[in-house]
Amino acid sequence: MSDDVTLVERAAEGDEAAFGALVRRHTPRMYRVALRITGSAAEAEDVVQEAWLAAWRSLGTFRHESAVSTWLYRVVTNGALAILRRRKPTMSLDSPEPAGQSTLDSALLAAADPGPEGRVVRAEEVDAVLRAIGRLELSQRVPLVLRELEGLSYEEVAEVLDVNVGALRSRLHRARVALLAELRER
Repeated sequence: MSDDVTLVERAAEGDEAAFGALVRRHTPRMYRVALRITGSAAEAEDVVQEAWLAAWRSLGTFRHESAVSTWLYRVVTNGALAILRRRKPTMSLDSPEPAGQSTLDSALLAAADPGPEGRVVRAEEVDAVLRAIGRLELSQRVPLVLRELEGLSYEEVAEVLDVNVGALRSRLHRARVALLAELRER
């Protein structure tokens, strides 16, 4: 959004209201990404808070080579991956709680809905898919979250992950195959 560019420029000049507008606009998506990567609501909140602090500190160095949203996705993705690298191997007690429906959630729930029973079945299917995504290795989970759940283009995901589009397509193919295998084991 060109509106985002204006907000970043104003925030870089010290306009806290402009920065607040960026925070309100992008926090829900950043939280969803962090939640889907970490699998923990508490860690996702920490990641988003740290991402905004990092963004605030680097506003003056934003080069406008990418969209503001892509830059923020990169900041939050890197933060989530850093938390996972520091994490001791434990099992999360949190189940991913969406902060708004993702593209996949909406698509699954929009399918034929015969009523309350159908909604329950669809919700269970969405939950099963999200749990299966959470079990994927990070090199598969992260691009799948950004592309399929957040709806970023191949080019945007490649930019966030700092890979070329061909490498991204390969990662996504492996992620989809692994996801199907996870769902079949269910």
